[in-house]
Amino acid sequence: MTTHYIDLTLLPDPEFSQAHLWRALYAKLHRALVQLQTSAIGVSFPQYQLKPQTLGQVLRLHGEIAPLEQLMATDWLKGMRDHVTVASLAPAPAQAPHRIVQRQQFKTSVERLRRRRMQRKGETVEQAIAAIPDSMERRPPRLPYVQLRSSSNGQSFYLWIEQGPLQALPSTGRGFNAYGLGQASGDSIPWF
Repeated sequence: MTTHYIDLTLLPDPEFSQAHLWRALYAKLHRALVQLQTSAIGVSFPQYQLKPQTLGQVLRLHGEIAPLEQLMATDWLKGMRDHVTVASLAPAPAQAPHRIVQRQQFKTSVERLRRRRMQRKGETVEQAIAAIPDSMERRPPRLPYVQLRSSSNGQSFYLWIEQGPLQALPSTGRGFNAYGLGQASGDSIPWF
């Protein structure tokens, strides 16, 4: 259950694009959530839009008082303090509707599909190309995203973010993942 929140607002910066600032902020949040080993903090994006495709400028952290205070007591915003404003911890509106904010993964790259097939089936490049032709390339989704770099393999990837429908009551599951996102049947956040 998430009863409190903290808003972080990205400030306009002529030196850095909004995409660059999102990448830096979200990577720092991810590392902090992993380090704290918590699944008690969720995120939302109050200015989220599909047209134009944007997360907006606000990252809202949701949770109980103790996990949010524990996160903010760390130095996870080091290097970002000039690029964000941090609001005070506040209670979420009690009667707010809820929604699940989750990651969506799409297999859009034929190269990626081929690499995975070669690993899984022990095939050669030629066999994978024959099995997965270029025509299988899918169009990317029309969801807002943050482009991040994997700390395990160094490869860049898109963290596509989807908002579920509004629901009258909160839902609880296994908590939030290391990106602060819920799963399809997981924890919801208050939407306001």
